[in-house]
Amino acid sequence: MKALVTPAAVLLLSAAAAFAELPPPVAVQRTDTPVVVDGDLSDAAWQHASKYETWYETNPGDNVEPKVKTVGWVTYDSKFLYVAIESYDNKPSDIIAPYADHDNISGNTDDYAGIIVDTRNDGKSAYLFLVTARGVQYDAITDDAGNGEDNSPDFFWDSAAKVNDHGWTMEMRVPFSAVRYDNPNPEAWGLTLYRNWPRDRRYQMFTSKLPRDVNCFVCNFGKITNLHGLPSGDHFVAAPYVTTHQFSEPRNGLGSDLVNHQVGTDAGMDFKWNPTADMAVDATINPDFSQIESDVAVISTNERFAIFLPEKRPFFLEGVELFTTPIQAVYTRTLTAPRWGARTTGKTGQYAYTALVAQDRGGGSIIIPSAFGSDFAPQDFSSLVAIGRVRRDFGRSFISFLGTTRESEGGAHNRVFGPDFQWRLGEHHTFTGQFLMSNTVTPDRPELSSEWDGRKLNGHGGYGWYQFSSAKNDFYVNYNDYSNDFRADNGFVPQVGWRGSYSEYGHTFRPKGFFSRIRTFAMGEYDNTQSGDLLFRLVAAGFGADGKHRSFTRIRLAHEQVANGPAVFDRDRVYYNVQFGVSRIISYISFDGWVGDEVDFTNNRLGRGASTNFNATLRPTNHLQLGLTTSLRWLNIHDDRLFTSQVERLRASYTFNARMFLRAIIQNERTNRDVNLYGFPTHQHSGDLATQLLFAYKLNWQTVFYVGVGDLNEVAGPNGDFEQSNRQAFAKVSYAFQR
Repeated sequence: MKALVTPAAVLLLSAAAAFAELPPPVAVQRTDTPVVVDGDLSDAAWQHASKYETWYETNPGDNVEPKVKTVGWVTYDSKFLYVAIESYDNKPSDIIAPYADHDNISGNTDDYAGIIVDTRNDGKSAYLFLVTARGVQYDAITDDAGNGEDNSPDFFWDSAAKVNDHGWTMEMRVPFSAVRYDNPNPEAWGLTLYRNWPRDRRYQMFTSKLPRDVNCFVCNFGKITNLHGLPSGDHFVAAPYVTTHQFSEPRNGLGSDLVNHQVGTDAGMDFKWNPTADMAVDATINPDFSQIESDVAVISTNERFAIFLPEKRPFFLEGVELFTTPIQAVYTRTLTAPRWGARTTGKTGQYAYTALVAQDRGGGSIIIPSAFGSDFAPQDFSSLVAIGRVRRDFGRSFISFLGTTRESEGGAHNRVFGPDFQWRLGEHHTFTGQFLMSNTVTPDRPELSSEWDGRKLNGHGGYGWYQFSSAKNDFYVNYNDYSNDFRADNGFVPQVGWRGSYSEYGHTFRPKGFFSRIRTFAMGEYDNTQSGDLLFRLVAAGFGADGKHRSFTRIRLAHEQVANGPAVFDRDRVYYNVQFGVSRIISYISFDGWVGDEVDFTNNRLGRGASTNFNATLRPTNHLQLGLTTSLRWLNIHDDRLFTSQVERLRASYTFNARMFLRAIIQNERTNRDVNLYGFPTHQHSGDLATQLLFAYKLNWQTVFYVGVGDLNEVAGPNGDFEQSNRQAFAKVSYAFQR
C-alpha cells in the first residue's frame, strides 16, 4: 500500500476537509423494476432514479466546475442499493483501464468511479465502493476519527463497466447486508459520488464540495432520504475451506537432496451472522490464515526497531477501525496460529463496540521493546487472547475505552487497558489522546529471553496530539510517554522507556504552472529516556509538491542527534520522495530514501551511507502488469564499505478477466558484509531467493480456488551461493454460502 497510492488515500487532499454548505437532501426513489448489472444504462429503473448532474473538481481545482462531464444515478429496492455513473470523455482512447485483481487500482493510474456512503450518518466513517472502466472493484472503509482509509476489508457486491465512444459507464449493486446501519427506516444517509480522472494531472471530482480549510472529510457528504423498509438483519455467510499442501526440505541440511513430506490436508470454516443491521458476529474454526502472497521484503540491516507489516486476514477486518487507536495496542498479526476465534462488532445509539476472543497455538515472535531497540523472543507456547473496545460518540468527537489481555501457559499474562479520546473543536482544531496501563507477568522461559524469568512488570503509555488546519496553514504537536516496563503483547509498540515531543508547521500555496500545490514545512523533535538522557533530536525543513504528470515531490533537509547507548552522534541527511507517471506502458515510477550520515549501531560508530527504494509499475498490455521493486542500503566506515543490503522483487500478473489471474513472484534479499570491519564474528553473506507461482479463480472474495507452488533458496557457504531450503505445493478451495 505504500508503493502505489491507493484510490482514496489521495482523499488526503481533504486531510483539511470540513464543513461545506451542504446541498438539499436527495429523496432517493425506490424501484420495483429489475436492474441488470451489465454496464448498460438502458434499464427502465434508471429513468426514475435520483440523478446527480452537479459535480465539483476538488483536486487540483478548489471545488470548481470539472473539465469533463459526469452524471450519476442512485436508486434502491428491498435488498440492494443501485448506483450508475456515466463518465464522459473527450478522448476515450485515453481511458486507462487495465484488468487487475480486486483492490489493485491506483488513483494516479486508473479511471474509476463509485460511491462513498456514510450509512450511520455520523459524519465520521463511510464505505467506499469503486469500479474501474474495466470493471475492477475496489472497496474500503474510511474513518475520520482513525487512520483514514483502509482497503483491507472486502465486501460482497456486484458491478460491471463498459467503455463506449464517448467515455464509459458503470453499474453497481451493493447488498444492504454488506454495510452496517442502525435503522431500517433511516432519517438520512451521507453519500457522495466520486470520479477519478488521471491525465496530465490527477483530477478528482465529487458531487459534494470539499473545502480545504477544516478538519474532516465524511462530514461534507450530501444527504439521501426516503430510504425505508431496508433489511433489519438476520443475514449470514458460512465459508468452509479445504487446503492441501506438500512440503519438501533437504534431507541432511542445505545442499542435500530434497525429501517430500506426506501430503497434508486441512479444513475449517469462517462464519458471519448479522442478527441486526448494525451488528456482526464472526466465528472461525481452525481458520486458514495463510497468505497467498508473501509480504514485500523490507531491509532490516542496521535497524534497531521492529518493522510493521499490515494485517491481511479476513477474520480481523470487520469494524477494523475500532482496533485503531493512537497507541497501537492492538496488532492482530500477533495472533499467529489461532485454533478458533469469535468476535462481535456493532453500534447501538451513540455507542460503538467490538470484542474478540481467540486461542492462539503460538509460533512467531513477541517483541521485547526497550528505549534503544527491539529484540524478539519465540512464542513457543499457546495463549488465550481477548480484546475489546467501547466508543461513545459526541457529534464528531468521541471518548473510548480499550482493554486487551493475553493469558499464556504457566500463568504468564499481559493485560493492557485505558481510555482514549478525540475532540474536534470547530472546523480547525483537533485534540487526540490516549493513556494505557499494562500489567505483565512474563513467561518463566529464560532460555527464550533473558527478560522471561517470571518477573512482574507494571507500566504506562501515554500519547497526546493537537492539530490545527486551515486552507493555507497547518500546525501539529504531539507528546509521547512510555515507561520502561510498559508492554503490549497484543499490539505493536517496539520502543518503551522514553518520552518526547514532535511539532511541525506547514504553509500551502497553489501556484499556476507545473506545480499545482506546494507545501513548505519545518519540524522539530526531541526524545529522551525516562532518566533524562538524550535519545533523538531533530531539526528539519523542506517542501512537498503536486505537479504535472501526476507527480509528487518531497525533499527534506535534516540535522539529527542520535544516541546509541551512552554515545551521541550528529547526523546530517537529505530525505527524498519522488513519484510520477510516464506513459500507458510505464504506468508509474516512485523512488524515496535518504543520503548522508548514518550510525553503525552494531559497532557504535558514525559512517556515511544511503538508503533508496525504487518502484515501477509497467503495463505492456491491458492484461499484463509488472511490478518492479528494488531497495538498496549501504554504509561506509572511513571510505570502506561495511555492508550492502539489497532487495529485488518482480511481481508479474496476467489477469484473464475479473475472476481469473496467474501470478509469478521472484524476490531476492541479500546482504554482503566486510567481516574485517566488524568487531566480532559474522557472516560475510546472508539472504534468500524466493519464487512463487499462483493460479486463482475467484467468484468473490470468499469463493475461491487457488493452486500454486513456491520454493526458497538460502545463502550458504563463504561464496554466497544459493542452496534450496524448501519447496511447497499448495491448493485451496473455499465457498461462501449466503442467506
